[in-house]
Amino acid sequence: MSDKRLTFKKRLHILKHHYRDKKMAPAFNAIHTFLFSPDDTTHSGAHVRGADDLKRTMNMVIMALIPVLLFSMFNAGYQYYAAIDVANNVSREFSLWENFLTWDNFWIGIIKVLPLVVVSYGVGLLVEFIFAIIKGHEVEEGYLVTGMLVPLIVPIDTPLWMLAVAVVFGVVIGKEVFGGTGMNILNPALTIRAFLFFAYPTWMSGDKVWVYQAVERTGTPDAISGETVLGALAQNHLAELNYSVSDMFFGFIPGSVGETSTFLILLGGLFLIYTKIASWRIMVSAVIGSLVMGYIFNLVVDLGVISEASNFYGLMSFEYWKHLLVGGLAFGIVYMATDPVTGSQTNKGKWIYGFFIGFMSVMIRVFNPAYPEGVFLAILLMNVFAPTIDHYVVKANINKRLKRFKNATILPKDSDSRAEELKAETI
Repeated sequence: MSDKRLTFKKRLHILKHHYRDKKMAPAFNAIHTFLFSPDDTTHSGAHVRGADDLKRTMNMVIMALIPVLLFSMFNAGYQYYAAIDVANNVSREFSLWENFLTWDNFWIGIIKVLPLVVVSYGVGLLVEFIFAIIKGHEVEEGYLVTGMLVPLIVPIDTPLWMLAVAVVFGVVIGKEVFGGTGMNILNPALTIRAFLFFAYPTWMSGDKVWVYQAVERTGTPDAISGETVLGALAQNHLAELNYSVSDMFFGFIPGSVGETSTFLILLGGLFLIYTKIASWRIMVSAVIGSLVMGYIFNLVVDLGVISEASNFYGLMSFEYWKHLLVGGLAFGIVYMATDPVTGSQTNKGKWIYGFFIGFMSVMIRVFNPAYPEGVFLAILLMNVFAPTIDHYVVKANINKRLKRFKNATILPKDSDSRAEELKAETI
């Protein structure tokens, strides 16, 4: 066959075999398998064929994140112009078509949000390729989701160089040192977020970093503010909260790039449950845990245990169910707590794991007024305890079955078969 008649896929396949033993083979193979399914298939033995491979799983999560990304690009511009109107004492009424879904808003999203995405993917995949070449293994698809999550959980004015440093740290320390995708004990995206918080705290909190140009305008006549709902509550500025429940639910509030729209996050969660990518047990139990903790705080306020002068009054008095509508709690529950690598694997363990994530997220919010957001710390903490939870769940199950085996009555005629059955149940 003439070279001119070869398809693009065939040409790549020929190049793959040509560079098979070369140093750069892992990098080339990553591009090849990203564009096309591998031509190498098994020819012997019994094999279970399924469509749910790692690449499909990652693509499903990215599809669930795309609406959140698009919304965040419009919201970036909307919050910018809304903050300017507030600074100029201009009354502003929300209109979906007139002042939200506009080109001006979207353009700010393009110049601020897209660079975060590009840097996240560019730096993260570069590190992945370098480690694949050094170690001589295939490039894994694990960073495809992490690269999308990272720009959605940081403030919009995060410097690009800062994000690049954090991505290198997160990929190397959070994943590669443990052996790569599937071996890490901590969620890589949250590891990156934690690094940013502890290394550059002034860029991860306050009332300026959540709105475009708020940091640049500080100290000038054109200064603007973008205080979040949680920030206002932490400072007991209850009178300054002018956001409705609808604003908080649909996401027309300042915050990290992609965390504001609980509505779209909910749709993404339902999609991941429908496609069986994420665990509904973790999501439901995390919601229950956050509601329980929030209700306990509301009860403390209702009983008069603390007064309005307390530093914790604002967040404690916030209606318990509204905690799910603000901050990154909903985003963390849906897209990060359900990480199949770092979360619990047993069904009972998922209920325990998820419950404590929600419970501790709200607790950290209240008792850490300097940074009233606790979901990423709660998830990282439970990532560490997930193997322990599974260990004791499995151990309890084994002990239960051993006890049943010891107490079982076995008739003489079927003693052998019945004994084998009971032994099998203990495995």
